[in-house]
Parts: sequence; structure tokens; C-alpha cells
Amino acid sequence: HVQLVESGGGSVQAGGSLRLSCTRSGDPIFKRCLGWFRQAQGKEREAVAAILHDDTTYYGDSAKGRFTISHDEAMNTIYLQMNNLKPEDTAVYYCAISDTCAALHLGYWGQGTQVTVS
Repeated sequence: HVQLVESGGGSVQAGGSLRLSCTRSGDPIFKRCLGWFRQAQGKEREAVAAILHDDTTYYGDSAKGRFTISHDEAMNTIYLQMNNLKPEDTAVYYCAISDTCAALHLGYWGQGTQVTVS
């Protein structure tokens, strides 16, 4: 069973930056894709970014040019560097892991970390 723990959320002013982290544990089976979703209050879940073990990355339209996803060497921790944050980036950000990025939304999820941009 995979466990994912997000950290790094908080409150920031528009134009500021935050770096989210997600650390996984508990599952010895290699999972190829990790990524981030977000959900703002009253809105549908949105895919933000994903990364494969070979460093292939995918970004949602809202993240392109402002957010960068990366991982540590063992791919036990992934990061989401968020720059030039906007009030519309306010949401709960969730980390997810799966065998494929196409099925990331069906994989294991963390509990989420709140990001508030004012």
C-alpha cells in the first residue's frame, strides 16, 4: 500500500512562489508516474503536472510556464515549484502516483495541502 504525504502549502501573495513536496513510502513496487492535481472550492479537480521516472513531464494549461515538476534521484519525493502565483491557483493540491500518467487519477492519492494566493 502506497502512502503519499504532501507538504509546502501555505498562504502567499500574488506573484509569489511556493514549493510543494510529496514523499511516498510503503510500497516496494515501482510506480512510474507521480504528479499533482488540484481542486478549488466548488470546482472540478484539475490535473496540474506529472512526471515519469525517465523525466518526461506533462503540464496542465494553467501550469505551463509557471510551474515546474521534478523528483529526487530515487523518485521517492517529487516537487512542484510554483512561481508567479495567481489568486486562481488557490486550491488544495494533491499528490498522486500510478503505473501510468494516463491513469494517475485512478492511483493512490495523498491527503492534500492547501495553497492560498491573495
